[in-house]
Amino acid sequence: MTHQWNPEQYLTYADERGRPFVDLVQRIDADSPRRVVDLGCGPGNLTALLKARWPDADVAGLDSSAEMIDRARHDVPGIDFEVQDLREWTPGGRAVDVLVSNATLQWVPDHLDLLPGLVDAVIPGGWLAFQVPGNFDEPSHTIRTEIAAQERYAAHLAGVAVPSSHDGTVYLERLADLGCRVDAWETTYLHVLTGEDPVFTWVTGTGARPTLQALPDGLREEFADEFKAGLRSSYPQTPYGVVLPFRRIFVVARTPA
Repeated sequence: MTHQWNPEQYLTYADERGRPFVDLVQRIDADSPRRVVDLGCGPGNLTALLKARWPDADVAGLDSSAEMIDRARHDVPGIDFEVQDLREWTPGGRAVDVLVSNATLQWVPDHLDLLPGLVDAVIPGGWLAFQVPGNFDEPSHTIRTEIAAQERYAAHLAGVAVPSSHDGTVYLERLADLGCRVDAWETTYLHVLTGEDPVFTWVTGTGARPTLQALPDGLREEFADEFKAGLRSSYPQTPYGVVLPFRRIFVVARTPA
């Protein structure tokens, strides 16, 4: 089942979404890479940080969403953006010094199987770095799952895309077995969100978007109302905003020389 991403919706809370990318890239100890590739670049606002970090590098961004790539090409000059599924991507005979994937692999079922190919795409002694959410046991996801299981919704949601990831130790072990030197860690951010139903706004830009798009008019609004009510209960309003704890898993791997 296909779905379409909305760059405007995704860029809501862009600063909060961008913090993990910055934390990830800071741990890549590459001095002067010649080619840097961002797999799952979205609207390109974070890919631009790679160009700023390594201005002499040939930086490219790929994403399966035409809508995201159109926005990236419009907003971010000097970077080669291309519509492509990362599962089908190959370096094309051009060495990659730094390969980055930010909050993307969780959308690819069995993405552990991609790791050998991603390591092979990087030059010996190069860098593979990625970050995935690790909050799928939190109410922001479990409430969606519970509502989606209701009979009136379930028939429309069979096969809908749902993200998932693994603990950091799993990624560390797989990449170490491939000969990489691995730095893996996790961080829980406490995002303070404002606005009406801010957690709903957050999740409809990413994890819950395919679910809502799969529902027909009328039923979609009923689902959203139930979802909002559950999120309000789990993430109550405070005088300073709504706190969304968000656990993320980071991996930076140096490929074998």
